[in-house]
Amino acid sequence: MYSQPLNPDTYTKHIKGTMISENNQMQTIEFVVPIQVSKDAPRHEDLKQMLDSNKDGLKLEAMKRIIGMVAKGRDASDLFPAVVKNVVSANLEVKKLVYVYLVRYAEEQQDLALLSISTFQRALKDPNQLIRACALRVLSSIRVPVIVPIMMLAIKDAVSDMSPYVRKTAAHAIPKLYNLDPEQKEELIQVIEKLLSDKTTLVVGSAVMAFEEVCPERIDLIHKNYRKLCNLLVDVEEWGQVIIINMLTRYARTQFIDPNAGEGIEEKEKPFYEDEQEEPEDTDALAKRPKTMDPDHRLLLRNTKPLLQSRNAAVVLAVAQLYQHIAPRSEVSQVARALVRLLRSHREVQAVVLTNIASMSTRRKANASIQEKGMFEPYLKSFFVRSSDPTHIKALKLEVLTNLATDANISVILREFQTYIGSSDKEFVAATIQAIGRCASNIREVTDTCLSGLVSLLSNRDESVVGESVVVIRKLLQSETVGHKDIISHMARLVDNIKIPMARASILWLLGEYCDKVPKIAPDVLRKMAKTFITEDDIVKLQILTLATKLYLTNPKQTRLLCQYVYNLAKYDTNYDIRDRARLTRALVFPSQGHEDNKLAKHAKKIFLATKPPPLQQSSFKDRDQFQLSTLSHFINARASGYQDLPAFPDDAPDPSVRNVEMPTPVTPVFKSAHTKKKPQKVKSFYSDESSPEDESDEEESESGSESDSESDSSESDSSESSSEEESESESDEDEDEKQRSRGKAKRKSGIGGRQREASESSGSEESESESSESESESSSSESESSSEEESENSESSDEDAKKKKPKEKQSSKSKAPQRGGNRTNLDLLLDLDDIPPAMDTPLLTPSLGGLLTPTPTAQPAQPLPPGASIQPASAKFVPTTTHELLNRFSGSGLSVGARFTRSPHLYSPRMTSVELIFTNNGTEEIRDISIGRKKLAPGMSLHEFAGIAVLNADTTLYGTLGVDFNDTTQPAVFDLVAGGRTFSISVTAPIGELLTPLAMSEADFNLNQGKLRGMNELSGTVKLPSEQNIKVLIDHVYEIANLLQVQSSSDNVLKFGGQTASGKVLVLLSLTIPEEGSECSITINCEKMVVSSMLLKELQSALAKD
Repeated sequence: MYSQPLNPDTYTKHIKGTMISENNQMQTIEFVVPIQVSKDAPRHEDLKQMLDSNKDGLKLEAMKRIIGMVAKGRDASDLFPAVVKNVVSANLEVKKLVYVYLVRYAEEQQDLALLSISTFQRALKDPNQLIRACALRVLSSIRVPVIVPIMMLAIKDAVSDMSPYVRKTAAHAIPKLYNLDPEQKEELIQVIEKLLSDKTTLVVGSAVMAFEEVCPERIDLIHKNYRKLCNLLVDVEEWGQVIIINMLTRYARTQFIDPNAGEGIEEKEKPFYEDEQEEPEDTDALAKRPKTMDPDHRLLLRNTKPLLQSRNAAVVLAVAQLYQHIAPRSEVSQVARALVRLLRSHREVQAVVLTNIASMSTRRKANASIQEKGMFEPYLKSFFVRSSDPTHIKALKLEVLTNLATDANISVILREFQTYIGSSDKEFVAATIQAIGRCASNIREVTDTCLSGLVSLLSNRDESVVGESVVVIRKLLQSETVGHKDIISHMARLVDNIKIPMARASILWLLGEYCDKVPKIAPDVLRKMAKTFITEDDIVKLQILTLATKLYLTNPKQTRLLCQYVYNLAKYDTNYDIRDRARLTRALVFPSQGHEDNKLAKHAKKIFLATKPPPLQQSSFKDRDQFQLSTLSHFINARASGYQDLPAFPDDAPDPSVRNVEMPTPVTPVFKSAHTKKKPQKVKSFYSDESSPEDESDEEESESGSESDSESDSSESDSSESSSEEESESESDEDEDEKQRSRGKAKRKSGIGGRQREASESSGSEESESESSESESESSSSESESSSEEESENSESSDEDAKKKKPKEKQSSKSKAPQRGGNRTNLDLLLDLDDIPPAMDTPLLTPSLGGLLTPTPTAQPAQPLPPGASIQPASAKFVPTTTHELLNRFSGSGLSVGARFTRSPHLYSPRMTSVELIFTNNGTEEIRDISIGRKKLAPGMSLHEFAGIAVLNADTTLYGTLGVDFNDTTQPAVFDLVAGGRTFSISVTAPIGELLTPLAMSEADFNLNQGKLRGMNELSGTVKLPSEQNIKVLIDHVYEIANLLQVQSSSDNVLKFGGQTASGKVLVLLSLTIPEEGSECSITINCEKMVVSSMLLKELQSALAKD
């Protein structure tokens, strides 16, 4: 056995031997003997000797070492002659490794590979599918034009191969042959057409890849395979899914109309009476009206939606770009959750995903609905920057946060930006300051706040922070300059200290633009700049020229000589841009003799001091709309080689009948004949016990065949998705009926009792009922009679009557089920999960909440509980009686509405907060039809309406319960209240304490969870208590403010309370430490949501400080 070499010329050999010790015992001794190797020995001589050996074990070991060298990137091309000789080896493992090596080096050693081409051709007929595929792969890797005919014949034979793996390899060989000889395109198109009709999921992805490489313009090849590709998409391998989705995206853009066209156009009201004449509509208005979506278009969207849960990031991004480019705007938000999930991946994946999210949020910010603007807003915290993120990831997250900024969340975002400014990453700090400026320009409500914050940064020690702040302030002041004279003066004093050229240039531009506001400061700054003109950067010199020109035009007496001095300095500058600028402005300001009447010179003041439009601080991702999402060109923001623009939607939809396939082609004619022969055998079996094991196996084969036929039928129907599935399933109703009968026969033959026979009879009757045919119902009844005759003659008539009634009851209860969904597939069931309303969690009916159906707990011996087991939902200790006025009787025309928080769980969902609405009719007339109209909820919030009130009599008060999921925020739930034909706007705002639910827990669990929520999740404060306040009053105050539950504490001076947020189920732990002496009480709140902690702390401080 040889070990690794000690040096290039020395190997060690381990020799084992035995010896007899003094105690007559055998011992094994291992000797290490160094072996010298000559320096003149050729490279890899030992491997060549092993490959020339007659033993398959040595050859296999040599090939493993060679493939290991190739995998590590080492050159093994000199072993090609020794390896290629073993292509005829009888050992299967050796042959596989030889083919792997040849695929790697066949293109480099083409002459030697051609010598073995006859061996590759013989291997194409090998019984082993792996050998056939490897031979075709090696053959296509030999890039010699001489063997093009041989490759073409091999590909044509492989396309008809029985093995899907070989057919897949043939699809991969097609682009190689096309690159070698483009003249073979027509023949290759015929091969691709045959591959596209393949129904095997292993082949479909590779076939579409070959189609995209060779003939992407031949869209007619996709028409008849479109529905099959949509239905097989879920089962295709991941990289095949990416290729198919990208191809179908381009297909949908050419074959379907824009689903978002004409969304903003409202339909014209039709006349009420028939005799009234309708005004003729314009042809343009008719063309702009929204049109119904094509069923095939909807089929593509439905079948790609489950792929959002794929583990492959490329698949998720492919589906996201498909929804972005071809889906209605209201459905694009479905991809947000999947994209946010990908942010937990590697940095490379994060960069690509964040680039796409930034582009989507920028694209939909201007002309989007409320739902689309809030597409990523529920996941705002997922875009917060981490300290471990690289700089480019931080910049992308800043871009997304800036795009998502709205009036509702701007305070959270600015607070987050404030923490970023203290980072040590200077580039990241500069990007943060720019993001603050963009937020200030986009949201006018926070402009003054951001401006004051940026001015405070001017005193920062870091010069880069100050310089970037000056640039951003200049852009903001350009938008509004009223009342900002002090800021301009303060920035002028910083000219001597700031060394960053862009910041100095921004200050000079501000002084020149608004020189009338600082008439005493601007000339003095120009005097200082004239002294240092020679040493300044080019961008500063240009602004000095501009400042001198503007000051001369507004104040010529003081600045004439200074302006001429600056022009003379610029006249001999080394930069030709500065020289040209000085020559131009001098001619306008100081015209030469004889040209005083120049019109441009007369209007020089209007030219230089004209009102400039404010700069638009736009996102850097705005220009990426021209590229398709999730492509290389989109990522680098430049047109990459081979990129093709996404085609535009057609104005008129092409003929959808091209996707109809009348006669589905069977896989093999032998399978079809065998399938047709099996049918009469199953019909002839009169008794249910006559089935044999052979019949059962035959029926199973026919069952799989019918399933494949139904899949092809469903994929090739020409109607909508649901109708196509019903038609395809109706064609296989007979097969399904026979399958149910065969299953019933198998159950009876295996000795199952009467109950199972009843079940089989009921299932048979269900099938006959769903078909709604009299003849089939008669056959099912005769079948039930025959089965009853096989039973014992002494069976009672009551049992028989029960058997006959039981199927009828099941039929009546389930007769509508097939009509509703037909024979639903697993994909349909998966897609319907979104339509299920939120289920009620089990804590609603616990004994602690007073559940009606739960048994009373029995006394059991106390046992220690594991950590966290004692945390259970509990009922509220205090129910508030305070009523908040939502609508007064004057605004409501006699109707007043009040609200009271009941602190009880809502029956629709435990995430909702119950709000009792109190309706009072203070007028003299009854009010009818009180209900909720349009809802104006923030993203993430939901509302469950109260039961409508038909009539509210005068001087009468009625109650209704409203369920609101506030999403753990204090944003109001705004909705319209419709009463008596009038609409009133109602806004329900919940205090932070009403958004909590109490939890019962032990002190050990309280301390355990409090230890986990330290650091940033802990907020502390103090409050001065009144001298006469005792602990019981303090507890009552806490119960009034927050819906929490006291935890039994071992210390008398510490009060502990536990609870959780109603929507997010986030723990909220409250601790009150009361000193023995003094009235200073310490409050500590532990919660993951800092907003909840801060607001709860403020309310507690204000409530406990009152007398």
